[in-house]
Amino acid sequence: MRGVGAILRCAARGARDLNTRRDVSSWLARWFPRTPARSVVALKTPIKVELVAGKTYRWCVCGRSKKQPFCDGSHFFQRTGLSPLKFKAQETRTMALCTCKATQRPPYCDGTHRSERVQKAEVGSPL
Repeated sequence: MRGVGAILRCAARGARDLNTRRDVSSWLARWFPRTPARSVVALKTPIKVELVAGKTYRWCVCGRSKKQPFCDGSHFFQRTGLSPLKFKAQETRTMALCTCKATQRPPYCDGTHRSERVQKAEVGSPL
């Protein structure tokens, strides 16, 4: 039979484990927020890029990359909770990739940048 002291030590250990879990979850919440940030307008015109068949690309979703239209990891360091869109080029050709981040066909431009909503938005601000 366990003594009262053993039971209290076990309870204290369990409470300490719970606190450790909270510390980990708060650390994760800082780096990976539950509600991701909104994408921001990087530019108001698309960028034409020569895509190579079979090559995988990472398109910037957050709009904060300095290597538009591709990801440079800014989403992680600015803790946006967003991730780049990985896609593989089906054929070698020049394509217009979206930089306003409002396209309905990511990563490809669909002309949404011409809308009044995008044109009135500040570069670097969310839509």
